[in-house]
Amino acid sequence: MRLISICPSNTELSVYLGLKESLVGVDNYSDWPEEVLGLPRLGPDLSIDMDKVEELQPDLVLASLTVPGMEKNIEELENREIPYVIVPNPTTLTEVGECLLFVGEATGTKEKALKLKKKYDSILGYYQRLSTQVEQPKTVYWEWWPKPIFTPGAENWLTEISELSGGSNIFEDQQKASVETDWDDVRERDPDVFCVVWVGVEHEKVNTKVIYRRDRAEEMRSLNNGNLHVLEEPLFCRPSPRLLLGLVKIANILHPSVYPSFPEGMDPLIDHAKGWGFSDD
Repeated sequence: MRLISICPSNTELSVYLGLKESLVGVDNYSDWPEEVLGLPRLGPDLSIDMDKVEELQPDLVLASLTVPGMEKNIEELENREIPYVIVPNPTTLTEVGECLLFVGEATGTKEKALKLKKKYDSILGYYQRLSTQVEQPKTVYWEWWPKPIFTPGAENWLTEISELSGGSNIFEDQQKASVETDWDDVRERDPDVFCVVWVGVEHEKVNTKVIYRRDRAEEMRSLNNGNLHVLEEPLFCRPSPRLLLGLVKIANILHPSVYPSFPEGMDPLIDHAKGWGFSDD
């Protein structure tokens, strides 16, 4: 199968399903695994070069509507009669797992998808059990963007990740996926932990000085206690199974005595770690 992915999360879903060798082109933002960087780049996910897509003669394009503006990609695929499927836009960790099944069905890898989904669910169950052992949950603030400030609300997987990690999202009272707020609101909520995951910004390039310069920042517990964490944005902001890696990282940061750290460079969905409480079957 000649497969094209035009958004990063779809690329990652296909790789988990063993379809890395089937990929013949990807969008500009797809960056995992490293091997996909050598594939033909088809432009940013909001402006895919459909001439290039057509030239690659795909058997199937994995499309998406996760970001407003992607509709024009679908229109072009329709106009050119290029075969495609729209991978669902998940908002929960369970729905991310269901995307594995969707792509598996579309690409003829259903058996692999079912096996991965079973392990994926087992890992979530393991973290649910561990979360009940946390005696003092921590409040967490996730900053998606610094100006204006955007943060996830209740209808986003980061609220789930917070709970599974023995914490709570300080904006879980907002019944939406994305919340635009201001610094005064964040400061008054005074979270235990401050997590920076600026969308589209590599964590090495995040300038935390802009945060410490904000009005009365010194009053916040998280900034006083060294609990500002700059995290790898793709592990927290893309609806792919790599969210499990984000879960592993933040849970161990919040409660290292309760949650294990997975060996660096390994993936709980792919690799086996001795002593972990989930099934590899």
